[in-house]
Amino acid sequence: MDYQQLIEEVYHEVKSANPSGKVADYIPELASVDPNQFGMALVDLEGNIFGVGDYQVPFSIQSISKVHTLAMVAHVFKSKLWSRVNVEPSGNPFNSIAQLEFENGIPRNPFINAGALVITDALTSKFDNPIEEVSKFINEISGKECVQINQEVMDSELKHSERNTALGYFLKAYQNFDNKVEDVLKIYVAHCAMEMCCVDLARSFSFLANDGYSIYAKREIVTESMARRINALMLTCGFYDEAGEFAFRVGLPGKSGVGGGVAAVMPHKFSIAVWSPELNEKGNSVKAIMALELLTDKLKFSLF
Repeated sequence: MDYQQLIEEVYHEVKSANPSGKVADYIPELASVDPNQFGMALVDLEGNIFGVGDYQVPFSIQSISKVHTLAMVAHVFKSKLWSRVNVEPSGNPFNSIAQLEFENGIPRNPFINAGALVITDALTSKFDNPIEEVSKFINEISGKECVQINQEVMDSELKHSERNTALGYFLKAYQNFDNKVEDVLKIYVAHCAMEMCCVDLARSFSFLANDGYSIYAKREIVTESMARRINALMLTCGFYDEAGEFAFRVGLPGKSGVGGGVAAVMPHKFSIAVWSPELNEKGNSVKAIMALELLTDKLKFSLF
């Protein structure tokens, strides 16, 4: 399989179709990003890198970091974690308060905001300096010092975090939150405000294509069994309330973020990151989703 030729083909097809959307503006700092940027990077399990377009331009990874933080705590808390967070698709907006109340303070899955806040709360209990630990972890599994926190994006998110604050207090009211809401919120917006380029993001997802073993960290990050479970969660819950559509059209485990990035894996083959800031009405990158659908159509193999 000539991956370079494949992603170049996909890139040019998406560029000529030029589907459009709208840059996220509920975080004011994200609204100022050039909407025409578009890049893809694919990394195979030997560490070979294939890239096209703006694949080396750093961008705000936003909710994609929820996969990294889940991987950091999944093995530590084991079954206890899954009594605090469910593993079902939500079918509702990612920041729904009504669903959390209806389900007595147990978030539907770790990738909606309420679930990610519980995961970040668990991180806060585990580490003295969680932000530093998240950066260290992502640098290790990417094989290089690549993570930066964009202070402007972080400040912007903190200033507009009323709904996440409400979710935190709701979780606390149901005894599903151990630390101070304000402390956890700062850590949560910090890991969402991390910036990476497509290459480094694809490298950081490589362990999930490789049964939990990172070729960059040279160690097992999660067990084979946990890697399968994280991939299952990404396939069913990784794209807000468009997860079913993504599974149907693309069929890869992946996670999107409102910065316009998508990271995905083809188990035992490769990891891939695609970035373009314009989003559809569900909050997913229009060009990235089209690119991944074209990619899986052109591949001679499939997850299924």
